[in-house]
Amino acid sequence: MRRNRRLTTTAVAVAAISVLASACTGQSENAANDDPNAKTTITFWHGWSAPAEVQAIKENIDRFEKAHSNIKVKVVGNITDDKLNQALRAGGSNSPDVVSSFTTSNVGKFCSSGAFADLQPFIDKSKLDMEKTFSKVLLDYTQFEGKRCAMPLLSDAYGLYYNKDAFKAAGIKAPPKTMSELAETAKKLTKTKGDSYEQLGFMPNYHGYETVVDHYMSSWDHKYFDENGKSNIAKDPAFAKAFTFQKKLVGDLGGYAKLEKFRTTFGDEFGAKHPFHTGQVAMQLDGEWRLGMAEDAKVPFEIGVAPMPVADDEAEGYGKGFLSGTIMGIAPASKKQNAAWELVKYMTTDTKAVVEFANGIRNVPSTLEALKSPDLDFDPRFKTFLEIAQHPKSNTPDGAVNGATYQNTIQDFGFQYEKGLAKDLKAGLEKTAKQIDTDIAKAK
Repeated sequence: MRRNRRLTTTAVAVAAISVLASACTGQSENAANDDPNAKTTITFWHGWSAPAEVQAIKENIDRFEKAHSNIKVKVVGNITDDKLNQALRAGGSNSPDVVSSFTTSNVGKFCSSGAFADLQPFIDKSKLDMEKTFSKVLLDYTQFEGKRCAMPLLSDAYGLYYNKDAFKAAGIKAPPKTMSELAETAKKLTKTKGDSYEQLGFMPNYHGYETVVDHYMSSWDHKYFDENGKSNIAKDPAFAKAFTFQKKLVGDLGGYAKLEKFRTTFGDEFGAKHPFHTGQVAMQLDGEWRLGMAEDAKVPFEIGVAPMPVADDEAEGYGKGFLSGTIMGIAPASKKQNAAWELVKYMTTDTKAVVEFANGIRNVPSTLEALKSPDLDFDPRFKTFLEIAQHPKSNTPDGAVNGATYQNTIQDFGFQYEKGLAKDLKAGLEKTAKQIDTDIAKAK
């Protein structure tokens, strides 16, 4: 439920994992010789920390232990990628056997460095048909250059939340479907108050909650890299269009400085005083977890949910969105990899386990079968996110050998461009593309 995917928060994790790339040697030949039917205890590290999330994990593990009476699971929560990296490098009796991460953008680094064990031998032995089990996007973000080192564990779908009461007051009958409609709707919903706002239609700034470059880009058909693996952001016109749209919207809604000043009044992203909850912002780009959090905060208005608008000339793609999720893997130093695989397989592919876990933490189920399960216990509005998760044009950023570094580089340019410090968009994108290519070449 609590999933902060803003790229600026991943920089430390990416830097830490860079050390792992040279320290890890990958899966040893003798690592998967344990008997999965023998009595044993494995350790599972995860990142959830909220009481409801921790309880959902406990219930899921209880179900696994009931189905696998010989395997006990020691659970350690609130683990960041940084902590995970340190443990995987150190090894030893206290290190994890099963690992998870919220940072799908680091899978390229996890797989290429050997930080996570290669799962293909386990998949083959279990005769899992991956293409019949998961959607293409989830399969893409759990492998890198043909090596699958992770499995999808629930997913996140991003859409547009809107304040129905504010819409009604402004005479707006339906949520926007194109980016130009988003801009016009945002302007109609914006009410100024002195040098600030009584209500902002939409917070467009890149420092805003979830309004980062890769989330915006999901509304355009785009390619981060060309067929030769080189950065494509200066050549693909979608990037220039997206940056131009965002910059104009910033200006139309009052300018960067005014918006940034208003942003400092916002409450915590994962707290009750989130600006959408308080009515400070009438539309919000966010993940599926926001619906439950807004309801928990007892917002005093009716909440509407819709897919994020798409580029004006790509209206046929409406309904798609940005996808991400939690991933699970096996520590390459684990001496209990077959037992570890039993837990990974259960949590990621058992329909009942996936459905009940999704119900528990209000995330989108990751398997195709679970997405259609009648046992899903969600608010009817949640169906929007289930549909986004299954849309053929929903997308996520490409993996890279240096993880999220290239996304951070693009984001950094976005910060400069929206402030007006970088004035030449074409030159800025070309310079950013060169930096991306340089960084990837060094990582290789």
